[in-house]
Amino acid sequence: MAAPAIRFRVECADRHAHLFAVTLTIDAPAALQRVSLPVWIPGSYMVREFAKNLQQLQAAQGRRKLAARQIDKHSWQIDCAPGKPLVLRYRVCAYDNSVRTAWLDAHRGFFNGTSLCLRVEGQTDAPHALELPAPPSAAGDGARWSCATALRPSKVDRHGFGSYVAADYDELADSPVEMGTFWSASFEACGVPHRFVVAGAPASFDGDKLIADTRAICEAQMRFWHGDKVGKRGGPRPPHDRYVFMLNAVDDGYGGLEHRHSTALICTRRDLPQRGAMKQPEGYTTLMGLISHEYFHTWNVKRLRPAEFARYDYAEENYTQLLWLFEGFTSYYDDLLLRRAGRIDDAAYLRLVNKTINQVMQTPGRRVQSVAEASFDAWVKYYRQDEQTANGTVSYYTKGALVAMCFDLTLRSEGKGTLDDVMRLLWKKSGGGPVAEADFAEAIEAVGGRSFTREIADWVHSTAELPLSELLRAHGVVPLDDPAQRAQELGLRVTETGGSVQVKVVLRGGAAEQAGFSAHDEWLGIELPAAKGHPAQGWRIAKLDDLALYLGPQKKMTAIVARDRRLLRLPLVLPTGVTTWRLMAQDAARLAAWLSPS
Repeated sequence: MAAPAIRFRVECADRHAHLFAVTLTIDAPAALQRVSLPVWIPGSYMVREFAKNLQQLQAAQGRRKLAARQIDKHSWQIDCAPGKPLVLRYRVCAYDNSVRTAWLDAHRGFFNGTSLCLRVEGQTDAPHALELPAPPSAAGDGARWSCATALRPSKVDRHGFGSYVAADYDELADSPVEMGTFWSASFEACGVPHRFVVAGAPASFDGDKLIADTRAICEAQMRFWHGDKVGKRGGPRPPHDRYVFMLNAVDDGYGGLEHRHSTALICTRRDLPQRGAMKQPEGYTTLMGLISHEYFHTWNVKRLRPAEFARYDYAEENYTQLLWLFEGFTSYYDDLLLRRAGRIDDAAYLRLVNKTINQVMQTPGRRVQSVAEASFDAWVKYYRQDEQTANGTVSYYTKGALVAMCFDLTLRSEGKGTLDDVMRLLWKKSGGGPVAEADFAEAIEAVGGRSFTREIADWVHSTAELPLSELLRAHGVVPLDDPAQRAQELGLRVTETGGSVQVKVVLRGGAAEQAGFSAHDEWLGIELPAAKGHPAQGWRIAKLDDLALYLGPQKKMTAIVARDRRLLRLPLVLPTGVTTWRLMAQDAARLAAWLSPS
C-alpha cells in the first residue's frame, strides 16, 4: 500500500517552551497551494483562532526555499512548482490544558488535529498520514512516554509511537493524541475493544473500578441503540470498531469533547474513584455522567447529527438550531443510562434531575430566549459567558435535557412508545447520518401516533414554561417546594473567599437587582435600623450566611458595597416565598417503568 500523499510529522520540539514542531509533506501540491488551520473544533461551538499559536512557517521544494504568503487570519498561499513535493515546517505553541486545543510540557503532551495540522486545500478528502516519533525521556524523571490515539496504526512500537493513517482530513482532525506517562487499561464492551488512559492520577486512584463502571456504561448505551443482541454472533454491530477514553486529571477542571472513536475528558483528581474507599467521592458520579455523555455522542452528534453539520466548514461558524436535540437529549440520557447501567440508584437519579430543573428555573434567560435560539447563538453566547448571560440566554444542555424528558414522559403517558423508540427510529431512517428538525417531528409522530407540532412549538421554539410538574407526577414523582438558599433568595451568584462576598451575577427580577446591586460589587456589610430592644447597628459580613446571624427576624437592611472603590448604600429587602424544587419518589412502580429500558 502506497504511503498517503499528505504526511504530517509531529515532534515534541521543546517541552519547556511548550512547542510542537510540525513537518507537512505534500507530494503533489497545486501551483498556488493554499493551506489553512481551522478556526474552531467540532463539538465546541466557538471561534478560537487556533492560528494564533502557529509560528515560524517555512516552505521549500527540495533545496529551494519558498515564500508562504499569509492571505487571511488562518490561511497561507505558497507559489510552488505543481506536482513536486512541497515541505512545510512550522511550530505550534501548546499551552492550553483543556480538551479543545493542545498542551505540551515535560510531563504530558496532548493535541487535536485542528490545532496542529494544516488543511491542504483541494486535497482534504485524500488519505493523511501522521508520524509521531518517540520523544527522549524528560529530564529529571527518566520515564518513557507512551502514546494513545484512535487513529489506525500503520507501524508503531509497543509504546504507541510511530505512524498512523487517517482516511481524510476530517478523521485526522477528529482523532486527538495523548502522550506521557499515563495509566492505561483495555477492555471489551459488546465485542468492541476499548482503551482508557488517565494522565495525572494520584496513587489512590482505583483503575479497576473506573474500568468496571465504564464498561457497564458503554454496554448499556450499545444496548440502548442496537438491542440486547448487539455484539453477539448474528446480532447488530455498533458503528465503531474501537474507542479510546483520554482523561486528564487536574487539580481543578471539568469537561469533555466527543470524537467518532474517542473522547478527551478532564476532571478534578479528587473526583477519581479511590481504592479501598467505603464511599466514593461525590464528584465521581459527575465523572461517570461525563463519561456517559461523551460516549452517547458516539451516536448522537458524531454520526446522527444536524443537517447543517453534514460537512464541516472549518473556516467559520457552522450554525444550527438543533443543539437542543443533540446536546440536550444527550444530557437527558447521560444520567438516565447511568441508572439503567446500575451505577446509581433511583434516589441519586432524581437528585440529578432535581439539580437540572433548579438550574433552569434559576436562569431568568429562559423567559427571554428559546432553546432553539440558544442553539443558534451558541457561538456568541453559550461559549462567551459574561455577567448577563444568565439573564439573556438559556442552556441548550440543561433545558434541552428537560425538553427531552417532557417528550419522553408524554409519550409514556400516552402509551404509544418512548423517546428511546424515537431516537432509534431516527438512527434507522437516517442511516446514522444528518437529520433536520422535520425528521425528528416525523419520527416522534410515527412513534406517538399523533402530531407533536404544538409541543415542538411550545417547548423548543418559545419561552413557555415546560409542563414538568404534571408529567413527573404522572410517573410517580412529586415536586415539593424547599426554601431557597440565600443567594438564590436574593437573586445573586457570588463567590465567598478570603472573608469577602464578591458579586458575580445579579439575576433579572431579583431582590438584589431591585436594590441596585451590580456584578463585580464587593458586598462589605449591612446596616440595620433601630428595632424593638435594639439600636441601629452595622455589621461586616464575610459570607451570605452571616445575614441570618445579624438580621434575626428583620427583613429590611442597607447593604454596603464597594464598586470601583466607591462605597454605596443600597436599600435591600429580603423577599419571602422564594423556593426551589425537591423531587420525591411517591410511586415506585411508575418510577421504575420510566427508568427501565424500553
